[in-house]
Amino acid sequence: MKHRKERLSLVRRAARALLGLWQSELAIAASISVATLRRMEASESAAVGLTNNVAAVRRTLEAAGVEFIPENGGGAGVRLRKA
Repeated sequence: MKHRKERLSLVRRAARALLGLWQSELAIAASISVATLRRMEASESAAVGLTNNVAAVRRTLEAAGVEFIPENGGGAGVRLRKA
């Protein structure tokens, strides 16, 4: 089970990396602290942090073009939306 949890953390970081954003840039855009974003990305659980902070990061990433792919047997992931 630990392997699955590690992938969730990678998905969060991958979403930011797809956009070429530093943690500080995403934190500012989502109106959260860098420390909060670091905890979220380092977490091995599905979502760590206050629900509003987790939602703010997801909204920010989605608004910038990231699409979250649900875990449907192939594993969770992210990709950029088609233009």
